[in-house]
Amino acid sequence: MGESEILAKLKQAVIGLDQEAAVAAAKEAITAGMAPLKAIEEGLQPGVEIIGDKFDKLECFLPELIGSAKVFRAAVDVLEPEIAKLGVAKHTSGIAVIGTVKGDIHKIGKDIVVLLLKTRGFEVHDLGEDVPASEFLKAAENFDADIVGLSALLNTTMPAQQDVINLFKEQGVREKYKLMVGGAPVTQEWADEIGADAYAKTAEEGVSIALTYMSKKITT
Repeated sequence: MGESEILAKLKQAVIGLDQEAAVAAAKEAITAGMAPLKAIEEGLQPGVEIIGDKFDKLECFLPELIGSAKVFRAAVDVLEPEIAKLGVAKHTSGIAVIGTVKGDIHKIGKDIVVLLLKTRGFEVHDLGEDVPASEFLKAAENFDADIVGLSALLNTTMPAQQDVINLFKEQGVREKYKLMVGGAPVTQEWADEIGADAYAKTAEEGVSIALTYMSKKITT
């Protein structure tokens, strides 16, 4: 079976809320030698984005949203060991605090970023979902973070990313941290508008940005 067929199976399994099919397709991806991140970002993730878009348009409801997340998670559980084989760095690349902003219960994209940051040697503190701005600030200060990642998967929760950045400014600590934003509806234009330091469209891109930032920080 070709990669395009497997990717289509992964996508459809998420849309159809079919956990058994998603797990089977994930196993097929591994057997076919597909890069696990490709399976996630080109197979599973598009399915989740379709469900998220339908939720935004009130074409589906919370049970479907939660169901798609469970299907995604089940497939990712199959793929994670393959991602881990990329190798965990023996040194600490940096300290990252990451969470899904207030009002948003999505964790799919965030969880992928957390996993990849860990495989690249970051000490990662995952704050979970529906995280208030004050909790991002508290965690950044407590853990002496280098990077703070703000995930939003709904158009309606994107303003909460700006709330976090504004709070950091109000408390006079904005320049201490690299504030990164991401999520399906988020764009570079939005990141620029709210004053974020960086925007990443994919998990891999986000980790690359984080590593580049840390390498520059260490040498300056």
